[in-house]
Parts: sequence; structure tokens; C-alpha cells
Amino acid sequence: MQNRGMTLKSISRRAVLSMGGAALAMPMLSRRAFAAPTEMTMLAWYGHAEPDMVAEFEAENNVKFVPKYYTGGDNMLGLISQSPPGTFDVILSDAEYVQQLNAAGYIEEMDAADYAFDEFFPEFQQFPGHWQDGKLFSVITRFGFLGVAYNTEALTEAEAKSYNVFWNEKLTGKVGHFDWHLPNLGQMSLLAGNASPYDIDEAAWAAVQEKTLSLRPQIGGFFDYGGTFSSLNDGQMLAFAGIGDWITGTLEKNGAKVRSVIPEEGGLQWTESFSIGKGSTKADLAKKWIQYVTSAKGQAKSANMAAYPALIPNQKGWEVLNAENPDEAKRQNMLIGQPNVMDMIRSGQIKYRQLPIQQDLEAWNDFWSEYKGA
Repeated sequence: MQNRGMTLKSISRRAVLSMGGAALAMPMLSRRAFAAPTEMTMLAWYGHAEPDMVAEFEAENNVKFVPKYYTGGDNMLGLISQSPPGTFDVILSDAEYVQQLNAAGYIEEMDAADYAFDEFFPEFQQFPGHWQDGKLFSVITRFGFLGVAYNTEALTEAEAKSYNVFWNEKLTGKVGHFDWHLPNLGQMSLLAGNASPYDIDEAAWAAVQEKTLSLRPQIGGFFDYGGTFSSLNDGQMLAFAGIGDWITGTLEKNGAKVRSVIPEEGGLQWTESFSIGKGSTKADLAKKWIQYVTSAKGQAKSANMAAYPALIPNQKGWEVLNAENPDEAKRQNMLIGQPNVMDMIRSGQIKYRQLPIQQDLEAWNDFWSEYKGA
């Protein structure tokens, strides 16, 4: 045993000596192997740069995302306008704001050939506003529907199947608003019977304002992202306007007695997409990230994002989700070969959320501020 130990020791010593110059190269190799990760800045809604979404990509590419989170498109535009070009490498925005980002010169042109659009449902291969003059500026990554969110112990699904439920006497002081004018006023426009809720003339706009103001006595508060979660979770609010499964889905999966339903008047679609920030010095890595998150694997991950779930436009992503997480695929109605959420879009039951067409955006924003202060 002693001889064996001596042999091992001598072999070890000889091996080290025989490495010669190679041993001197090891520190350089080590430094390269353990180089500090490249930092990438992401401007996004909360959750998109959290470990459940980015850890795999970060590990594979020696990248570390540095997020700046916002709530609402107006807030996003404000943050970009106050930042020098190149501040944000990737920008997640709601679809209706892409044209404004492009017009202001905040995002780079993208090459459509770099992304797997052939795997997307036809409705999402050339999504409105993401293209201009045949040029691509943003890639859709996820979407969802906005309807009536409700406490299942306070309301039945049948009661929640109309926006009129918000005026129910038993909800006085218990109706909440997600504090952003576009989803809320879009829903009020649907209730007023406008087939194109954001393309309305001045008479229809006046009617939407009047109907909205009549709801004010029912309202218990205007909430940001976190406040919406907590007020629904603890029963402070029993119904909510301006949101959908992106909020209630997370709560429901954690045992809260809440749910969302698309009412008979129709629902709205929110849509998120990634762009490359103008002046980014890491555009190649930004492109690689967008390729990853819109791939089938990345899409299945995105559908079940911890911060808030979503529907996904990549058909192969549906296949991965159904194979890996059939319960979530069923819960979100992304079922293959049977009725699913795409039928709701194709039937016209769902309208894309947009910026107002016949009014200035500021007019909607000003009214929302007036309504909150009423």
C-alpha cells in the first residue's frame, strides 16, 4: 500500500512537470472559461427577465440580464425617452406601441428571415403594427385576452358574462380597475356596442365617457400590477375591469378563488413583442434572445411564465406545451385538434387592443385622469 501511494505521488509530480508550458496556459484558459457574463439590459413588464424565463439562456450564452420593469405603455415610452440611445438592448412592448417606438427611432429594423415565422399561426406571421413598408421592427412573443375578472365565491360565471356585472349592487365599492386607460376604456367601448372599440367617432366617444363615469360609485380602487394581484387574492376586490387570465391565472393556480371570462360583448387581446433597442452594442445577442424566446421551447416556457401566464403564437410551442404541461395547455385552452382560443379570434369575439384612432391618445389619457378624480 505504501508503494502504491508513492507511485501515485511520483506520477502526479511527473505529470505536472511534463505539462511544461501548457501548465502556464491554464490560468488564461481558466479566465476565459469563467469570464464575467455579458450584461444585457431588458426593458419589459415584470417577470420577463426572471430566472424561470432567462436562466437557461443566460447559462448557455454567458449572459446576465439587467431588467428595468414598467407597467403600461405610456410608462415604457417615458422611460425610453429619458434614456440615451443604446440604454436598452431588448425592449418588450405592447403591440400597439411598436409604431410609436419605430417613429421615434427607438428600435432597430430586424431581418424576418432570422425568426421562425413559418411555425406561427397565420394570424401572427405579419402582426399589425410590427411591420412598416415591408420591414420588420418587432416579433410577437405572447398574447392574452381581457374580459371580466371575478371572485368565484361572489359571482357565478353566468353573472360575469357581461360587463354590466360591474354595476351589480353587491359589488359596490368592490370593483377594481387595473390602472391603465386602454384596456378599461376599450371594454367600456365594447359594452357600448362598438364593433371596433378603438375606432369610434366623437359621439360614440362621448357615450363611452358617460357610461364609464356612471361606474365610478362602484369603484373601490385603481391598482398597479402588484395591487391588482393582492386585492383580488385577499378579496378586497370582488371583480376587476381591464385584466384577464394574465392576472387571475397565476392566482388561480395558487388556490385563489378567482377566474376570468370573456363576456358576451366580446373581449380584447393584449399582445407583447420583443424589439432590439436602437444603438444596442449587443444586437447579435439580442437577436439570439428573441430567437430563443420565440422558439418552440422558449414559447412553452413563456406560456407558463411564473409572473403571469400567456397564450403563445408558435404552433410548435403549443405541441411542446401539450406534451410537457398538458394541464396548463388545457387551462389556457391551447388544445390541439379541438376548439381552442384561436377560434375565439377567428370568430371575431376578440378584438385587438389598439391606440385610439379617431381621438388623440392624450384625450383618452386625460379622461382617465378625470374619471379617477371624480
